[in-house]
Amino acid sequence: MAEAKRRSGGVQQSLQNFLRLESAGGILLAIATLVALAFSNSPLEPVYQWLLDLPVTVTIGRLGLSKPLLLWINDGLMAVFFLLVGLEMKREIFEGELSSREQVLLPATAAIGGIVVPAAIYAYVNWDAGDALNGWAIPTATDIAFALGVLSLLGSRVPLSLKVFLLAIAIIDDLAAILVIGIFYSKDISIESLALSLALLVVMVSLNRRGVSRIAAYIVPGTFMWLFMVKSGVHATLAGVLTALCIPLRSTDEGMPSPLRHLEHTLHPWVAFGVLPLFAFANAGLSLEGLSLSDLTGSVPVGIVAGLVVGKQVGVFGTIWLMISLGLARRPEGTTWLQLYGVSILCGIGFTMSLFIGSLAFEHGEFDYEGPVRLGVLLASFIAVVLGYLILRWGSHDDQSGQVGTKKT
Repeated sequence: MAEAKRRSGGVQQSLQNFLRLESAGGILLAIATLVALAFSNSPLEPVYQWLLDLPVTVTIGRLGLSKPLLLWINDGLMAVFFLLVGLEMKREIFEGELSSREQVLLPATAAIGGIVVPAAIYAYVNWDAGDALNGWAIPTATDIAFALGVLSLLGSRVPLSLKVFLLAIAIIDDLAAILVIGIFYSKDISIESLALSLALLVVMVSLNRRGVSRIAAYIVPGTFMWLFMVKSGVHATLAGVLTALCIPLRSTDEGMPSPLRHLEHTLHPWVAFGVLPLFAFANAGLSLEGLSLSDLTGSVPVGIVAGLVVGKQVGVFGTIWLMISLGLARRPEGTTWLQLYGVSILCGIGFTMSLFIGSLAFEHGEFDYEGPVRLGVLLASFIAVVLGYLILRWGSHDDQSGQVGTKKT
């Protein structure tokens, strides 16, 4: 009993620390975005582009990789982000908010609704727009750091259970994004490189089954798996998730901390305060020079804005209402319908993940949609931030409970 209480307290403390870091990271993301926009609309714009196009070469023995700095950020640093996402998913599935059917049912179905409806709206808007249809997955994403950052501005006005609920939706959303990237945005597959990647995955799975607890034993083959995935045509960020799933949750050495928790704790501030702001700085730059009404009304930005702003709230909140009305789930403890609606709108803050998927969707297309994608994502995320914050501010009070958890069926 005492052990169960100790573990429960540790999980709750870890969750609160996670939420604090994500909230602070969301604020830093906003600052990085504003800096990128300032650079892109100033005399420093050529310096900004030169920096992103700067070639960087890394060689290990006979293996070498040369890419512009922008692609090192998008393929390399984002693999570290997905490593952290994989660690979070594994922990939540085994001992967190996704560890039981009752806990996972409502956020999982809400996340699915928030993926299907935005994708359908984007596809409808771009059905006859040629390559533009490839961006159907852009409005399906949710930026957890930004969304939790907005919730943090409300302080005690919103219960902790609402933040946990949003966290669960975003984690499932990230899992779906990983599957979409792996299935739909991998091109020109090299069987030899992919086979080498899978061989290294088998090595890490074997290490896990043998009870190896040293983190380095997984990071080293995971790094080479990333390198082979870059060369295979399968998007390299998947290497981060697969490596994370191999790292053991519990140590076989008595008295030693959890390898997974230790690595998650180590990586989290680096990702929140380094990787994601750097990604935002590199990908959010948008020149407003010559921007016209026709740019705003193009099928790509309209599909993204309609998907994130309208599709997310309809898909997420509609599914929540249906599940609760049918008696299949209950509202998270201490929350109101208006708060759940506000959170549904915050799910429309696609930002980091939407920009990332957008960079993959059109990289092999005939037309350059980089500008329309950034315009649509930034505009939709801004609208979702303002609307979500105002609704939650109006529908919440300072005396909300701060307890963790959800009522279960």
